[in-house]
Amino acid sequence: MPELPEVEVSRQGISPFMVGETVMRVVVRNASLRWPVPSEIQDMVGLTITGIRRRAKYLLLETDWGTAILHLGMSGNLKVLPHGTVAGKHDHVDIELSNGKLLRLNDPRRFGCLLWTREPAEQHKLLAKLGPEPLTDAFSGDSLYERSRKRKIAVKQFIMDNHVVVGVGNIYANEALFSAGIHPQQPANDIDNARYAALASEIKTVLARAITQGGTTLKDFTGSDGKPGYFVQELQVYGKAGLPCSACGGLLQEVRMGGRSTVFCPLCQPKRSA
Repeated sequence: MPELPEVEVSRQGISPFMVGETVMRVVVRNASLRWPVPSEIQDMVGLTITGIRRRAKYLLLETDWGTAILHLGMSGNLKVLPHGTVAGKHDHVDIELSNGKLLRLNDPRRFGCLLWTREPAEQHKLLAKLGPEPLTDAFSGDSLYERSRKRKIAVKQFIMDNHVVVGVGNIYANEALFSAGIHPQQPANDIDNARYAALASEIKTVLARAITQGGTTLKDFTGSDGKPGYFVQELQVYGKAGLPCSACGGLLQEVRMGGRSTVFCPLCQPKRSA
């Protein structure tokens, strides 16, 4: 699944081709995505793209008269192509632009979405209750500590809660917890402020580094230019169960948490109280 770095890389890739361009046509080949593509998406035609922002894992294609809300789901990807490029089986939507380019949404599993709102995007029900962005000053060790005091769930699940902080998906939660030396199953309310400060710092670092490297390619993700992400080469624990820890040489272990793979080093990430 594309996570925050992959979505941010996509935003950076498509923005130079779209911002300032007028939407000439919207072609919907298959409206049956996670939620049906609304007929109101045609309201984009004739409008100019004034900006493209990311909120959590949503891309916001902004105009003066509304915003398209786009999510890549489990396997979606975006490509900028010339008008007239032949569409494939899973190419569900094209947004044709005045510069002769089009933005194409390809989504084999159809878990993504493309919606339209005339209200401020942050007021939309999908965005209204989201937590802070991890790469902003609104997210810190203090914010994690304060939100965790009555939370007994495992810290990995805590930091993957989009009401706590957005965009910390499974891969990056594994990596940040390892770098911070925190056991993924430790109860969130057993972690003190200092260790949360370290964890917040590592979350920021790992996400920023992943964006610089173009994201992490595991199965489906490539950037909007078709190039893969290279952060996979820097992964320290994710997908490496049974291999030696890069820090201490001990064997990495794997457990399932919330149905997802969680890999950690029992020596570098001991379970302990605050």
